[in-house]
Amino acid sequence: MKRHGTSKGLVDWSRPLRLHLGVLVVGSLLCTSVPIIWMAFSQGTSAAVTAGAQQMREMSLRLIEGYRNTLQEGTEAVALASTMRQLASAPPADISAKEGFFLEVLRNVPNATSVYTGYPDGSYLQVIAAIRDDVRQTLSAPDGTAFAIRTIAGRDRPDAVSTLRFLDANARVIEERSVEYASFDPRQRAWYQAVVQDGKAVSVGPYVAGTLKTPTLTIAAPMRDDGNVVVGINIHLRTISRLLDASQISSRARAYIIDDEDQLVAHSDPDIMNRLMDLWSRSAGGIGATASGFDTSLATVANLRRDSALGAGGLARLDLDDERYLIQVAPISVSGLFAGSEAAIVVPLADLVEQANRSLMHNLIIAAGFVIAGVVASVLLSRMVSRSLNQLAEEAREIGNLDVHEKTTSHSLITEINTLATALAASRRAIGQFALYVPREVVRRIVGPGGPAIVTAKRQEITALFTDIRDFTTISEQHSPEDVVETLSTYFELLNSIAERHGGTVVQYLGDSIFVMWNAPVETATHVEEGCRCALAMKAAVDALNDANERDGRPLLLTRFGLHTGPAVVGSFGAASRQQYTAMGDTINVASRLEGLNKEFNTSILVSAAVRDAVGGGFDFRPLGLARLKGRAGKVDVLELVGARSTGPG
Repeated sequence: MKRHGTSKGLVDWSRPLRLHLGVLVVGSLLCTSVPIIWMAFSQGTSAAVTAGAQQMREMSLRLIEGYRNTLQEGTEAVALASTMRQLASAPPADISAKEGFFLEVLRNVPNATSVYTGYPDGSYLQVIAAIRDDVRQTLSAPDGTAFAIRTIAGRDRPDAVSTLRFLDANARVIEERSVEYASFDPRQRAWYQAVVQDGKAVSVGPYVAGTLKTPTLTIAAPMRDDGNVVVGINIHLRTISRLLDASQISSRARAYIIDDEDQLVAHSDPDIMNRLMDLWSRSAGGIGATASGFDTSLATVANLRRDSALGAGGLARLDLDDERYLIQVAPISVSGLFAGSEAAIVVPLADLVEQANRSLMHNLIIAAGFVIAGVVASVLLSRMVSRSLNQLAEEAREIGNLDVHEKTTSHSLITEINTLATALAASRRAIGQFALYVPREVVRRIVGPGGPAIVTAKRQEITALFTDIRDFTTISEQHSPEDVVETLSTYFELLNSIAERHGGTVVQYLGDSIFVMWNAPVETATHVEEGCRCALAMKAAVDALNDANERDGRPLLLTRFGLHTGPAVVGSFGAASRQQYTAMGDTINVASRLEGLNKEFNTSILVSAAVRDAVGGGFDFRPLGLARLKGRAGKVDVLELVGARSTGPG
């Protein structure tokens, strides 16, 4: 900001009101709105993250609960089946009871794809839920199929049986066909071998189911009375993936399950799940190396699960793919089965705070609107105020220049401005009245900056002019006071305007006389010439006025003038409570006596030799010789001012 030095060495920081008001309003709005918006954003962001974390915990609980319920139903069904005596004997013994039981299991465990029993002689009984289109397509099942039953019996006998029957929803046989059994032996399956080896319930998978050729999870257990007879139930991986829907948290949130070897078991993304299913369908073993590329967060989650604080359901914030994520890992083993399996929920942090960011932008737009409205309002208000203040300032300048003619008081909506306008109007009237009694230039100096200093009396050169009306006493006797006052008012207005036009200061009105002074209070090098021209102009004006008065029947105002120049003491004189601006000294007395001397010489304008010497050859004078002035011991060289000489070429 540019600095302007003042006469006192201070720095002037003044600027237009509209700038100060605009900065104040904008600053106030910003100081108020920015902290509030920031606090709202911070709290909104924190609340959004907290809410997101809570959603993740709730989803994790729902996922674990759903996963466990799904597996628990299978676990309970297998546990119940292991106690069924009818299942202990190999088919075709008690075949109807076996099939009826398995059909009931599938009706009560909707997430199961099949339930089965394997025997040590290679016999096998499996009941398959064929509601799904893909299952019916794999089995080439006829229309209306709800269940399929695969039976292998007497594998080592000549009358071995290997059939596939298709049942409707009411368990009525729709079709039966013979199938090759040599490629499938339950004793070679991982679930059978694990149960026989461990002698207890086991979980196996994911692996590719032998009959349906689809990735599945298996829960299997030994029969209570015969550890070599194994009953099991399969749950399709796609059933597990449906439990992983994380879209309610965020459109980009994802959830998945990994096993104890960090292999991907199921994923919430349908595309990844399809690729995973396809990969499982084409593979006979583990797929960890390949599936790890399906989701870039797998390696990070695998490391997190080894942290005891995070692997038990804690939350972590990590950077993945150049973006901040909130991650939760929780164990999901059921009844000791699927030990080491864990569910992971991965959510972009930006999605959680998206609403807070939208609220921030919304609040910022609103705040910007308020700031703009505040700026506009401050500009309008400042213009209204500054317009009124500028008008008042202009009126103050006019008052300082003694332009005190009456004006209509400006009105504002602001009380203080109206008060100031009223005070200025009162000042205008007061100064106008003051100027009627004190020389206008003196008033101008007094009310101006540093004005009171001019009233200090000091000695200086001046030119003084006195005027007087001949036989004014007689005129006053012959006319009414009202006529005399009216005539004098016109007369004084005329002479006053001429004096001001020639740079003179009318110091006093003394009855019918006027005292005019030059070179004080305003100094001018041509004060003597101006005095001479003023006297001649006054005489010419009075002559013209007398012509008009004679026509109108008014008295003639024959005026005499006395003009002298010299030193005098000029300033304010009088008591402490009442003073008058005037000049004192012999110069004033000589000018007054020269005016009175016009009676003796029958002249109109008398001047001293000092006046003639000061103006040189610019005026015509008629010498009248030395004359004694009343009250002075010495004589004065007196001249009549006749007129001004032409200043043209010659």
